[in-house]
Amino acid sequence: MAGTIRKTENRYQPAVPIRKPPLYAWPPRPLKTVRWLLFGLYFPWGFLFIGLGIVSWNFLTPSSETMETLNLWWMGVIWLRNALLLSALAGTLHWWLYIRRAQGQDFKFTERWLATSSRKFLWKNQVRDNIFWCLASGVTFWSLFESLTLWAWASNRIPSVTWSESPIYLVAMISIGVIFWSTLHFWIVHRALHWKPLYQLAHDRHHRNVNIGPWSGISFHPIEHIIYFTVFLIWWIVPVHPIVIIVSGFYNGLSPAFSHSGFDYIVVRNKWKLSTGDLYHQLHHRYFEVNYGNTPTPVDAVFGTWHDGTQEAQERLRHRRRSSQKD
Repeated sequence: MAGTIRKTENRYQPAVPIRKPPLYAWPPRPLKTVRWLLFGLYFPWGFLFIGLGIVSWNFLTPSSETMETLNLWWMGVIWLRNALLLSALAGTLHWWLYIRRAQGQDFKFTERWLATSSRKFLWKNQVRDNIFWCLASGVTFWSLFESLTLWAWASNRIPSVTWSESPIYLVAMISIGVIFWSTLHFWIVHRALHWKPLYQLAHDRHHRNVNIGPWSGISFHPIEHIIYFTVFLIWWIVPVHPIVIIVSGFYNGLSPAFSHSGFDYIVVRNKWKLSTGDLYHQLHHRYFEVNYGNTPTPVDAVFGTWHDGTQEAQERLRHRRRSSQKD
């Protein structure tokens, strides 16, 4: 039944259909839109990334004077900060859901656990493979793009704005601009990565994770990391404060650990549920040819690749596949 959470004895069945956010409803639904922004988009993880961005700028980022000159030392500090934060978030989720298995299969999208003897992965182990690509390549290119952007800001090579000059503008950029630019950029680059030559060269490495876990989030081929983290380049044109730049990195570098957790919710003390998974993206890993973007920016609905989790959507996908085979 749509709009309800269904559980069977053996397999969790998430609520469907996946609906486009009320932000895009016509006629407008302002109250539902505000509620969705606060509790559907920002709570709790959006607020976490914004808070981490503020703390990181004030305590975990070299001074603007230091960053005026490119230097491997302070760039290494950025790498270490990002690596530790990703390890803390993805590692905690993985420990709770997959090592401790604190909630068993409750709210798990698939019944299978992560691979431990598959030739598709380094050392035949999915988790070790994912950790390697996340840290060795993912955090490296994330930190490189972030460092170059912070250097360009600190050395006045790109436009900037201060909180005293435009506080409302910066609040809008940190809370709205980051998310909607990131999700639009993700659809653009992700759609390109499914172009067959680029898919075979790079994106196939990520899609080896059909059954995903927290460390699968940014487990990419290095070429894909370079393409993915071009999300920072907009801040070379659009004036912002470094907090916005840092939060942009967190949204693109940390949030995939949650969207790839493999569980719709984590259960805290057997009382509270926190949304962790993303059925929309889970369906992309299952079916490949749908849901290239994210629900906050529903570009897939425009191009006919929106899969809402229903049997009707699955029939439409089968029809598309049959039509493409005939062509």
